[in-house]
Amino acid sequence: MRCGMAGLGAFSLATLISLSSGASGQLALSANDGKAVLIDGVNSVPANPTPDTVTIIDLSAAPPKVLAELQAPASVVGPPLSVAVARDESFALVTGASKVDPSDPKKTVPDDKLTVIDLKASPPKVSAQLQAGKGAAGVSINRAGTLALVANRSEGTVSVFSIAGNSLTPVGKINLGDAKSGPSHVAITPDGKTALVTRDGDNKISVLSIDGTKVEDTKREISAGIHPYGLGIHPNGKVAVVANIGVGSGDADTVSLIDIEAKPARVVQTVTVRSNAGRDRAVSRWRLCRFERGERIQQAEEQSVLQRLRFGQSTQRQRQ
Repeated sequence: MRCGMAGLGAFSLATLISLSSGASGQLALSANDGKAVLIDGVNSVPANPTPDTVTIIDLSAAPPKVLAELQAPASVVGPPLSVAVARDESFALVTGASKVDPSDPKKTVPDDKLTVIDLKASPPKVSAQLQAGKGAAGVSINRAGTLALVANRSEGTVSVFSIAGNSLTPVGKINLGDAKSGPSHVAITPDGKTALVTRDGDNKISVLSIDGTKVEDTKREISAGIHPYGLGIHPNGKVAVVANIGVGSGDADTVSLIDIEAKPARVVQTVTVRSNAGRDRAVSRWRLCRFERGERIQQAEEQSVLQRLRFGQSTQRQRQ
């Protein structure tokens, strides 16, 4: 594995770490895409891609330690939304949005995999693999642990799965009306009655109603900013925050605040934020590389890295 900072040649891409949302919060999972590298800033498929993996990290240990690394389809598309951990930490779900094109090993095509990981097994193991939809990206589990939703970027749908224990059963799909709408993430409110779906392709946010395993499109489409992507709902269920990633031309991005309790739910404020996505990804990868080596990060050292990135100076460390 090669460790480096953004813009420094080729390095493997991995999703950001997803933390358990449960009360204990002792586990973190990282879905690692082995078929994507950046070469001089261009996303490419390596000549001999390594298998995608999921790394399971025990945060209760001091220092944190890796419990297992499992082979499972993953994708750099959707981080960190492509991993969901059940509140009781009994299982996790990981989506795989892309795979190597069987007809052209230099390209990728949409994939539809949803992997179930048994976190209670010793060591953790893959317990099932299901099909969601093309470009399966953002995934969420409701608080009760009875329902999972997957946003399928490449076909404009949301897949619905019922959950019993840690076993998933496909229930159906919600068609958002346009195959190019690009559903990126789906988040479920704490009461389990509503879900919001960001649509990166047409700059909309869909509102879904939930009654048990019955999930329906309310046809309410919220307008936030350009290319809404990541989305999080406050634990009180009253508001949601949406990251609008823009068109990637260097212009400032925006963050929108949604009042979920309003009738109908609507955006009440949008603020401008600096476009630091590339820097943030670089810093996250640097931190992960240091963690994998078992090295502690001093605050002064991290500030130095941030300063160099801010002024475009390169920083690179490699693990042989």
